[in-house]
Amino acid sequence: MEKVNCLIIGSGPAGYTAAIYAARANMHPVLYQGVQPGGQLTITTDVENYPGYPDGILGPDMMINFEKQARRMGTDIRYGSATKVDLSSTPYKVEIDEEKWIEANAVIISTGASAKWLGLPGEQRLNGMGVSACAVCDGFFFKGKEVAIVGAGDTAAEEALYLSKLCSTVHMLIRKGEMRASKIMQDRVLNTPNIKVNWNTETEDVIGDKTVEGVKIFNNKTGEKTTLTVSAFFVAIGHQPNSSIFQGFLNMDDAGYILTEPGSSKTNIEGVFACGDVQDKIYRQAVTAAGSGCMAALDAERYLSAKGLH
Repeated sequence: MEKVNCLIIGSGPAGYTAAIYAARANMHPVLYQGVQPGGQLTITTDVENYPGYPDGILGPDMMINFEKQARRMGTDIRYGSATKVDLSSTPYKVEIDEEKWIEANAVIISTGASAKWLGLPGEQRLNGMGVSACAVCDGFFFKGKEVAIVGAGDTAAEEALYLSKLCSTVHMLIRKGEMRASKIMQDRVLNTPNIKVNWNTETEDVIGDKTVEGVKIFNNKTGEKTTLTVSAFFVAIGHQPNSSIFQGFLNMDDAGYILTEPGSSKTNIEGVFACGDVQDKIYRQAVTAAGSGCMAALDAERYLSAKGLH
């Protein structure tokens, strides 16, 4: 069985940043990229809110740069996904692609979270071309335009309010006759003039050739069908942290996000650290993920040094 000093599970801004710091600290990190090398940014287009890119950068290009930097520092980057773990004793054991097991003195988890989608044909076809699961990331590109957002919780309300400051009209599509959002968030939405709430409304499909041109909707009470002419379609029905293989070992909240000690990346198991969206359901930004990746590598270095393994 192969044994490594520091194993990083998952890529994206958190994993690659952890790798950069771990490699520079001579921890000889091995990183497995996961099912989506580079993470969620690889399915976005322009990234304009990450510091250091005054002209913006394409999401996939940014992740290529992250990967190149991690490799240049000496990270052993490999294709493959963690499919099972045994964190009951040290060294920790991680199964890769249901084929082989690796032992590690320290484990950094950066498996991210996946946006929940409605499962519409046009939704996936136009993903990154007007369809988005992050209003904060992509709302800027639709300044002064009409957009639609689906969702009824606090996140959907927050994103609708954010979009209302940029877009001419925000059509909020809510499946029921009420919102799940907190009362204060509901009040804010309902008192914002350019947010139009569509109750009892479901989305049939997103339409457009190369960009979003509209959304087909229907009222599930009356059966009435309508097509909204919009330039973007935002999905805010939640995210699912990619944490299932760690259940039974790591403490998580009700949604499956890994719990870490405040101000650190430490989990309930010594020597196992979590960073990025798998433990952050609040911010979910590339820059905060990168910051937490830095924290995880520093925490891992201190742990390994204290154990005399570094």
